[in-house]
Amino acid sequence: MNGRIPISEVHPQVDCAARPAKAVVDEVFEVRATVFREGHDAVSANVVLRDPRGKAGPLIPMHLLAPGTDRWGAQVSAARPGRWTFTVEGWSDPVASWRHDAGIKVNNGIDTELMLEEGARLFARAAEAVPADAGQDIVLDAVTALRDRSRPALVRLAAGMSPELSTVLATYPVRDLLTTSKRYPLLVERRGALFASWYEFFPRSEGATLDPPRSGTFRTAAERLPAIAAMGFDVVYLPPIHPVGRAYRKGPNNTLTPGPDDPGSPWAIGSEDGGHDAVNPDLGTLADFDAFVGRARELGLEVALDLALQCSPDHPWVKEHPEWFTTRADGTVAYAENPPKKYQDIYPINFDNDPEGLFVEVLRVLRHWMDHGVRIFRVDNPHTKPVMFWEELLGEIRKTDPDVLFLAEAFTRPAMMRELAKVGFQQSYTYFTWRTGKVELQEYAEELAEETGHFMRPNFFVNTPDILHAFLQYGGPPAFRIRAALAATLSPAWGVYAGYELFEHVAVRPGSEEYLDSEKYQFRPRDWAGAEAEGRSLAPYLTLLNRVRRDHPALQQLRDITFHPIDNDSMLAYSKSAPLPGGGLDVVIVVINLDPHAAREATLTLDLTALGMAAGGRFVVSDAFTGASYVWSESNYVRLDPFTEPAHLLTVHQIEAG
Repeated sequence: MNGRIPISEVHPQVDCAARPAKAVVDEVFEVRATVFREGHDAVSANVVLRDPRGKAGPLIPMHLLAPGTDRWGAQVSAARPGRWTFTVEGWSDPVASWRHDAGIKVNNGIDTELMLEEGARLFARAAEAVPADAGQDIVLDAVTALRDRSRPALVRLAAGMSPELSTVLATYPVRDLLTTSKRYPLLVERRGALFASWYEFFPRSEGATLDPPRSGTFRTAAERLPAIAAMGFDVVYLPPIHPVGRAYRKGPNNTLTPGPDDPGSPWAIGSEDGGHDAVNPDLGTLADFDAFVGRARELGLEVALDLALQCSPDHPWVKEHPEWFTTRADGTVAYAENPPKKYQDIYPINFDNDPEGLFVEVLRVLRHWMDHGVRIFRVDNPHTKPVMFWEELLGEIRKTDPDVLFLAEAFTRPAMMRELAKVGFQQSYTYFTWRTGKVELQEYAEELAEETGHFMRPNFFVNTPDILHAFLQYGGPPAFRIRAALAATLSPAWGVYAGYELFEHVAVRPGSEEYLDSEKYQFRPRDWAGAEAEGRSLAPYLTLLNRVRRDHPALQQLRDITFHPIDNDSMLAYSKSAPLPGGGLDVVIVVINLDPHAAREATLTLDLTALGMAAGGRFVVSDAFTGASYVWSESNYVRLDPFTEPAHLLTVHQIEAG
């Protein structure tokens, strides 16, 4: 502490400010701190943001969050990317102290002239810091009025309490005993680090044929890009595009008996055609990949590439750098296992024997793909690699290319997921896929928004090539709508793996989350146009969700979510809000039936204060799914049938007097 005013429990901070808290450009977030002083004099506080050059912005006033708590907060945002800092300043507030005491004493005829003169002297001191064109005359007029004995005492007192005077002094406060906290680091990144809609697909399946077996290419896959862009997605994620090994190649449904034309798993990286810096010849050439990236860019799509640090037994690294792998007691190289699963076609990398050599090579590979237009990487299983490796690697990339983003595919323990976010991953996969009940969804969303939202950004994928949850296997089309609506509105970043819009739901066996005829091991050409023509596609629904997300700032943020009581255990209700660029508040209310098998009804009780409304008010909402409008109030009857529409996605349009 460097002054008289204690300042403690500052938020946001990560690991006692050893690592930066995170935000994106123009993201509104709250800085909080405990600020108080001895005795009864008033205290106030403010935040100061400093840009990457160290230039301080204007004072941002903090407000007491709850009476008697000494807990203060302020809404702040940063206008451009870079490494910012913020400080909290606490100070004795003589104006607030005088107003409190004078309001009591003058109204009761105690020390009237003394109190009015002390106020006059205080405001005269305040006027010295106010520029002439910024309201100095308002402050000086208050001084004159306080000393004008021809006026009644209460009139003179009112001059020292006027709203106009308060407005001036909010910008130019009188700050005694000014105390400043230490500087807290804040990393501000591009908006895509927080808000994005991802679509995953295998290029080899687009344009593929099964008889005869023939892979799709980057050129045929590019024909799918306009449809993805039309659905409103802005990131196209590709599984590994590198040569696939022949040794222990997997056949259909993960069998060990592939046919001569089976393509194998793209995560079994490396063959005589090259490794992590090469393109699978079946997909085309590096020039074809460049054309694919260029076409995506024309459509407003970014290409995310998979970074899977593992190798096929045929990978060039296996011969060139045997020290990068683990040799077992019998002399064989250890393959990947996640008992009872075995991945004989994949060698995991050993980071202990030559960490420096591995670092240099992986950095080279990343920069190679960055040079070919890739600015987003989805990292496969980062939790099986040393955290210190990622902290150094991502830090090195950030020095020259801070716009490059990394998504951690880390379905693992919470401590590891959080640590990966702290050391630099901009986004993370989450447990959302396995959260299907009301209580667990609410608790998890609140955890992500309130406990970890200042450093860990979730990406809610509804499915992946590895994860077909039982909810989708047995819930029918309503389940697909429910999960998409939840993912797209609970999290600012969400993702879909191809086939979701066709309601693909058959598992390889009961109790498994693996797809039957998994695309990981074989080509899966799909008749997209036929499905849409016959009304068998969820594409229009996904398109609507992405459009609403783009239209509403409330759905583009993570940290402000409120759950509202609804008296049915199969129904969930929540709202999100965010400031509008031109002023005002964007408010979105979501009510959803979590049961894909039956209609549910309930009474929803809204927290109007959380919605920025006065108690007893009525307001008009419109539903993005149906186009219907309703007049709502604090208590509302809701019925949702999953076979017609399982959710309300409501925009607040108009507030009426209570």
